[in-house]
Amino acid sequence: MSAIQVARDLCLVFEGMYLKPYLCPAAVPTIGVGSTFYESGTRVSLKDPPITRERAMALLEWELEHCLPRVLKLCPGLPAWGEQATGAVLDFAFNCGTGALQNSTLRRRINEDDDAGARTELMKWVRGGGKVLPGLVRRRAAECSLI
Repeated sequence: MSAIQVARDLCLVFEGMYLKPYLCPAAVPTIGVGSTFYESGTRVSLKDPPITRERAMALLEWELEHCLPRVLKLCPGLPAWGEQATGAVLDFAFNCGTGALQNSTLRRRINEDDDAGARTELMKWVRGGGKVLPGLVRRRAAECSLI
């Protein structure tokens, strides 16, 4: 299974699919499978029209395909960890943003080839809106299980 497929499956489990715009737990307008932007770079708005399931999946695939090169640039040794681990980190970057990955100790641990340290760092990213969210705890644990 490719890293994109691994990340897609994680996103489907932990993001769910919402065809109408909604506010995520961090109060960010979101649509589809956790999408906060469209391909044009336009932010999702709560006033946007509903989308189809097919559109939601296409948007997710597009986002993951465009996020993966940024993840690999930040963590060039990650492919040696395998597709599952790469997919787990891609899911993290999709969820938290590549900016969060870029400035994280998680990135440092990955680049030090420290898988145990990377798992420890992943489990620190469980807050949304300033609160520990059980869904993020489960998501990070699922990511850790793939590293």
